[in-house]
Amino acid sequence: MIEPCPCASGAAYADCCGPLLSGKRRAETAEALMRSRYTAYVRSDAVYLERTLLPRKRVGFDAAALLAWNAQTAWTGLRILATSQGGAADETGVVEFVASYVRDETPEDVHEVSRFRKKGGVWFYVDGHLDDDPEVPAPSVADDGTPLPGRNALCPCGSGKKYKRCCG
Repeated sequence: MIEPCPCASGAAYADCCGPLLSGKRRAETAEALMRSRYTAYVRSDAVYLERTLLPRKRVGFDAAALLAWNAQTAWTGLRILATSQGGAADETGVVEFVASYVRDETPEDVHEVSRFRKKGGVWFYVDGHLDDDPEVPAPSVADDGTPLPGRNALCPCGSGKKYKRCCG
């Protein structure tokens, strides 16, 4: 019987996230890395979760705490809501997702906007902001669907000011 991939891609685990978790293949996109990290949570693969963190972010990684928390958690689904950049030719990307789980018999959702960066041709998870974090808004898009610059980025109008102080 073919085992479906936990990441909800519709593909078999052996063809989807399995080769990424085993190190036989690298994620080609930020979304593929996001899906594989979800699968790593489902499979309690702390080694993969640490390996796919941006190297400078690994300092505070606590595999034992993650595994202890995860042992009490049943992951039930992943929905990708939006992606910005993160393609094979990009160097950065953003993935917005909802990961569902059950803990202490209570269904929960994690709604996160995650940032990814490619270094040396390899995608890494940088950080994520939860939907209930009031200080970090979800990335916004222009009317035509193109992503707007972040608050601290230079304004694209050419003023030389930060976007948040100019057109933002």
